Amino acid sequence: MRVGIIGSGAMGTLFGYHLAGQCEVTMLDRNPDVLQGIERAGGLSVNDAPPRPVRMGSRSRDLFGSNIVFLFVKAVDTLRALRPFAGELSPSTPIVSLQNGVGNEDAIKTALGGAVPVVLGITTESSLTVSAGRVRSSEEGNTIIGSGGASPATSRSVAELLTQSGMRAAVVYDIRPHLWGKLVANAAINAVSAILDCNAGDILTDPNAARLAEALAEEAAEVASSLKINLPFANPWQYVTEVIALGADSKSSMAFDLESGHPSEIDHINGAVCAAGRRAGVPTPYNDSMVRIIKAKESLRQRR
Repeated sequence: MRVGIIGSGAMGTLFGYHLAGQCEVTMLDRNPDVLQGIERAGGLSVNDAPPRPVRMGSRSRDLFGSNIVFLFVKAVDTLRALRPFAGELSPSTPIVSLQNGVGNEDAIKTALGGAVPVVLGITTESSLTVSAGRVRSSEEGNTIIGSGGASPATSRSVAELLTQSGMRAAVVYDIRPHLWGKLVANAAINAVSAILDCNAGDILTDPNAARLAEALAEEAAEVASSLKINLPFANPWQYVTEVIALGADSKSSMAFDLESGHPSEIDHINGAVCAAGRRAGVPTPYNDSMVRIIKAKESLRQRR
């Protein structure tokens, strides 16, 4: 099995490491320093385990012949990352997205065409980069996938591949409730962690931060309810606290985006809640505020 992975960050490295135990994995990244770092390290490693060798790629044609392609770039980068692949991949090659947000299916099909078989999913796996090709992870997460245009058999084969690689994975008939469930958690955690520059676990220790995160979660859940999406939990805040517990000792990816100057996923997380709320006629003042604050922080950073 040939597996291509676009994006060699923390999650790409974690999944790449596991898949490399069963497959021929090619890591594609446009940052040559990252690729060189992986090569020097002898491959990918999780929690100081012996590295597993992988191939390196910097151009879209390097993934030609892949049986499956996993997408691990930020949602804001999806179109940019996939446009060079138009005509470079077999039309039957499944694209697997475990990204944040709820608009990735449209972005993938805009880049590669509406007929591309897309597999969508969420994962509670957490991963923190130590250096290029090396990450630390609790490895206690679970991945849930479903079809975004791919056949049920394709979705099942992706789940089986992840399971054979030592990860926990399951297939569901309708992935939308799970995508929105993850969106509720991300809307409650990511921007708050970024604004306060704190670990996710710190949100629960401060009553003001906790109340803000709870309000964000409740607001997002109300939007989902108005869209007739049955979330996979009864209590949004309880679910958010469970998600926080899995990655309590790390900042959100949005916090790292603000630190590094990379465009954040705010439009694809809290912004997605606001957009859906406008369509459904549900007010979203808390999520609106998060969008404005994060965008202001990004703008001020650029000016400096």
